[in-house]
Amino acid sequence: MTSATLDHLTPLDERALDTLFREGRTSNSFSDEPVSPETLRDIYEIAKYGPTAANSQPLRIVFLTNDEAKSRLLPLMADNNRPKTESAPVVAILAADADFNRRMPEVFPHAPESEHWFGDLESRRRVAEFNAGLQVGYTIMAVRAVGLAAGPMNGFDHDAVDAEFFAGTNLHSVVVMNIGKPGDSPWFDRLPRLDYEDAVTVL
Repeated sequence: MTSATLDHLTPLDERALDTLFREGRTSNSFSDEPVSPETLRDIYEIAKYGPTAANSQPLRIVFLTNDEAKSRLLPLMADNNRPKTESAPVVAILAADADFNRRMPEVFPHAPESEHWFGDLESRRRVAEFNAGLQVGYTIMAVRAVGLAAGPMNGFDHDAVDAEFFAGTNLHSVVVMNIGKPGDSPWFDRLPRLDYEDAVTVL
């Protein structure tokens, strides 16, 4: 590896750190400003570079971009999540594909036999959900990176969402994420974070 390939490994400036981390917030209301199809593609094209086990990439995303599509989801959301989901210009259903192994010869081409590394369906589900969970985090960062707010939620009927959107597949919903520009009073007060000394051990 030459030094030229490491040019990207420079610290982010303060503004970028604020955007992605320190000032990044979960929005609880959204404006009616639309999110373009090109921006949705940009979100995925950024998030896809996060690492997963054996480059397995089990995350699958359904973007709901109109009232008809959202109407299928809204009754399946927890009561306190329904209003903000209804207000968001885009709602993403992020799911783990337990049949990710079928794409392994494509995404891990130097070891095409990797399609058979992950065992039975239940074993693949565990691998898929863990790695899709990582990809959810990358997707939140990608949403912030394109100048939008993300509202990830786990308060919904997973089985009902799977039946509505993923019937006949081995996809399982992991997170529903509202995406858009923040609306009125979008933030709750920032809650405390654990200090370094409380969360970190250095050996």
